[in-house]
Amino acid sequence: MSYNNSEDEEYNKPFNPIGEYIGGRNEAGERHGEGETRLANVYHGGYVNGKRHGQGTYSFKNGGRYVGDYSQNKKHGQGTFYYPDGSKYAGSWVEDLREGHGVYTYSNGDTYDGEWQHHLRHGQGVYIFKKNGAKYKGTWVKGNMELAGEYIYTNYRYQGHFINNRPHGPGKFVFDHGCEQHGEYQKNKQPQETEHTDENSFTEESEAMEEDFDAALRWIPKGITTLTSPAPEKEK
Repeated sequence: MSYNNSEDEEYNKPFNPIGEYIGGRNEAGERHGEGETRLANVYHGGYVNGKRHGQGTYSFKNGGRYVGDYSQNKKHGQGTFYYPDGSKYAGSWVEDLREGHGVYTYSNGDTYDGEWQHHLRHGQGVYIFKKNGAKYKGTWVKGNMELAGEYIYTNYRYQGHFINNRPHGPGKFVFDHGCEQHGEYQKNKQPQETEHTDENSFTEESEAMEEDFDAALRWIPKGITTLTSPAPEKEK
């Protein structure tokens, strides 16, 4: 979710009878230096030539709040956004978008720690499900689990490839007691394919993800062997 538009709309209004600005100005009369603007929302922090720049805090009337770096009126650099639903993002921003490394704590207690691009999970990252302690560690593409990754449970893990948040094709289950089962996932029925571009829509599906695996996918075992490689260090 994003509040970029509400920031710009409030800031660019030419006149607001309930608004006020207290702070420094330059020779052209533009906001410059440290100041505070009170409209429906409130911004306190740095300005350069009339634009939010440097460290600042932007508080929204709906309860959202951003604390961090600005550049040319946009969230840019390091910052933390506290969303009205109780979720929080702390990390890197590029021109108002989550980009680079950041940690998102969701309203249901799930967390994602990893790379972002254009406001979406993209690159390498770890998603932890609070409900059961399971986690996905691997590659993300445009907000979804894709390509190589592993789904880690308390006493075992699944390693393989993923497509649109689901395991797909050859893979293996690695068990802590020293063996692994090879096989592949095949579609049991055609699931509804949904590309997730919103953080809330992903967390809503994640709560039923394991049940969805059972309903939409079929695991075809092909054999059990001892570990083909040293057992990975147990996740703490």
